[in-house]
Amino acid sequence: MIQQYKDAIENSNIVSKTDIDGIITFVNEEFCNCFEYSKDELIGKNHNIIRHPDVPTIIFKKLWQTIKNKQTYKNTVKNLSKSGRVVYLNTTVTPILDENNDIQEFIAIRYEVTKEVELKKELENKYRELDFLNSTLEYRVQQQTKELKKLNESLEIRVQKEIDKNEENQKVLFWQSRMASLGQMLENIAHQWRQPLFELSLCLFNIKESVNNNNINKFTNYYKESNQVIQNMSKTIEDFSNFFNPNKEKKTFLIQDSVTNALNIMKKTINKEKINIRINIIELYASGVINELSQVLINLIKNSLDAFKSNNISNPLIIIKVFELSIKNKIFVCIKITDNAGGIKEKFQEKIFDPYFTTKHNSLGTGLGLFMSKMIIEQSLDGKIEVCQEPLGTSMIITLPKSHDD
Repeated sequence: MIQQYKDAIENSNIVSKTDIDGIITFVNEEFCNCFEYSKDELIGKNHNIIRHPDVPTIIFKKLWQTIKNKQTYKNTVKNLSKSGRVVYLNTTVTPILDENNDIQEFIAIRYEVTKEVELKKELENKYRELDFLNSTLEYRVQQQTKELKKLNESLEIRVQKEIDKNEENQKVLFWQSRMASLGQMLENIAHQWRQPLFELSLCLFNIKESVNNNNINKFTNYYKESNQVIQNMSKTIEDFSNFFNPNKEKKTFLIQDSVTNALNIMKKTINKEKINIRINIIELYASGVINELSQVLINLIKNSLDAFKSNNISNPLIIIKVFELSIKNKIFVCIKITDNAGGIKEKFQEKIFDPYFTTKHNSLGTGLGLFMSKMIIEQSLDGKIEVCQEPLGTSMIITLPKSHDD
């Protein structure tokens, strides 16, 4: 029975024996496997062959004091294998006494706890790191707060600089668009004046002839005709001057009047290019500057005219509709300008309102017309403008808050 207990202990634990001077007299197979020595390399050697140099000397002094006093020593001991592997062992060293109660030898029974010790150390390190983080948390929060405050202050400055820069860019774009529109207006004035100048020239010739022939009646009629031509030309200048007046007052106006103004300005070009204009308008009002909406409509009509030329449309058509539109129980004015010019390619539709974006040749467009139209609609008229693809062309849809005639 005693032998069975002995075998059970030796087969499940790391066992060694030494004499009273610490010289190894026995090791089991588990001991050899753990420390990577053969029995021949261990028997007769001092037990400190497996001692780890990091273990303080006082630990071993305490061990020897305990077991020489015929007491059992228990501890977790750090050891070193032949290859240099660190091995932690829960160790129990017991003195074996003879009949005279003298120490005959020492027996050590161990089991390995290396993984447990390493996990415990790792956990302790984590706790130390956590304690450090907790102890410095307030300081680090304060530092981060200072940095964020500085970043926020500098960000506000940078944002304001970008806003100022953007405002300057917007002003430049605005005046560039104004100059482009002015060029278009001057072109239309030239169209408007070409025929009256011819008529005036003819009237002056007839006046001269009537004077030479002493025909007072003809002279008077030709004089009246000339005066009417001059008045019409003067009205044209007045109309275009009002169009670019910077001190325009916002007020409620009839949408139809704005459409009429735009069509009158573009009349010569529309007739020259033989554009068919269809109008379907009901009496609706908006609030703002009537000439600014007219400028937008001129830009849209001009874009259609350019598209007709580019795509060689044989029967060009522009349809202008003005109607009411209900959105979330609110009533809006909707202006829809549709052409049959072939439409805008899908890849360009998201970019057409960007400044300087144009699909035209450089000689035909600046890329500012639709950008400025969008600015006018959104900022001056509190509305929106969007593009919609139609089967034969494009629709530009302007949505404005509905106003009432005062």
